[in-house]
Amino acid sequence: MRKTLGLEVDITGLPESPKPPDADPIKDLLTPRVLREPATIRARLRERGDAWWSPTLDSWVTAGLAETTAVLRDADRFCSDWRRLGEDTPDSSLSVQALDAPEHTAVRQVLVGAFRAQDWAGIEKRTVASVNERLAKLARRSSFDFVGDFAAPLALEAVTNLLGVDPPDLDRFGPVSAAIVDAMDDGLRPETAEPGTAARAELAELTGSWLTDAANHRGRDGMVDYLAAHHDGVSRTVLRNSLRVILHSGYESSSRLLGNALVACLDAPGALARLRGGVTDAALRELVRFAGPVQAEARGCVEDTEVGGQPIRRGEVVTVLVGVANRDPRVFAYPDTLDLDRQHNPHIGFGRGPHACLGSLPALLLTRTVFTALVREHPGMEPVGEPIFRRNATLRGVEHLELRLR
Repeated sequence: MRKTLGLEVDITGLPESPKPPDADPIKDLLTPRVLREPATIRARLRERGDAWWSPTLDSWVTAGLAETTAVLRDADRFCSDWRRLGEDTPDSSLSVQALDAPEHTAVRQVLVGAFRAQDWAGIEKRTVASVNERLAKLARRSSFDFVGDFAAPLALEAVTNLLGVDPPDLDRFGPVSAAIVDAMDDGLRPETAEPGTAARAELAELTGSWLTDAANHRGRDGMVDYLAAHHDGVSRTVLRNSLRVILHSGYESSSRLLGNALVACLDAPGALARLRGGVTDAALRELVRFAGPVQAEARGCVEDTEVGGQPIRRGEVVTVLVGVANRDPRVFAYPDTLDLDRQHNPHIGFGRGPHACLGSLPALLLTRTVFTALVREHPGMEPVGEPIFRRNATLRGVEHLELRLR
């Protein structure tokens, strides 16, 4: 069994892969020090070269921006659909994330149509109102948990508002969603795989019920109603699973980006003062580059090729370290510095190629709205103690950040 961040695949009958001469730094990705500040391990990861073998993950690893981008863009040689390597993938796992062309093209086009059909002016107006209302209530407290009391419920409200459904109970939804994120690290924590599978099935049942309600004319405006009526060429199973992906990633990625970005700004002298001049597009790009939650993705090699000067054979796994690539010193000047005016910023925080994130627009809208309100209404905000990070290497995020608004 070959494991890597975000997946588990069974590849047999291949020659033994090369082993590095020294300890595998991948093992340290879950340590509290690295979770708090990933820069503490990035130099060690980069020193190993443009592509190297991780015995921990039983996978090739890339950490440079050029190599990582090349793998993500090349869906002909690097697959997301493991059936192309002979894997027996159950229907319950097939979604926009786990398909390649032509099936991926069909479902992605349907989802893009659903995103474009939404009333974005209305969504932005409701988002601004919700952010301001929530912050006004929380400002009455002496302090509050920015993640649990604000970012998490706000992100769930935002993604379900986009979908056009009522938000599930966060006390129930949160642990289920977290189990899916934990399972992305099953290469480092094998015990998370089975609970993650059960959690994905539970969320798929929920999104399937939304499609049924919409088909029976019990829904309301939003992506679910649109997809129930416009999904020609896409099976209901793939549609249901893809909605599950949008729900989960919209909640987790948005809430984690908000927490990570606020910690980054609180850590960097003058960052919040700079944002009072405006949360520009350049500032948003830099927050995603510097504090984006996605740290790794995995692809399967479909044909013998080469990455970073290393021969990669068919059937081998390639894990791309997105977070490290976004700090590549060959591309980004002062890569470990948060520069909210950075102009040259070809980050891959939302991916690249055919599987690039569909939800970047709502995530950026939410981030801009939150930081605009924070720096305008509460310029004297300050943390109360140190942030606590979740034990996740693939999708980095803050678990608790006690914040005082002034």
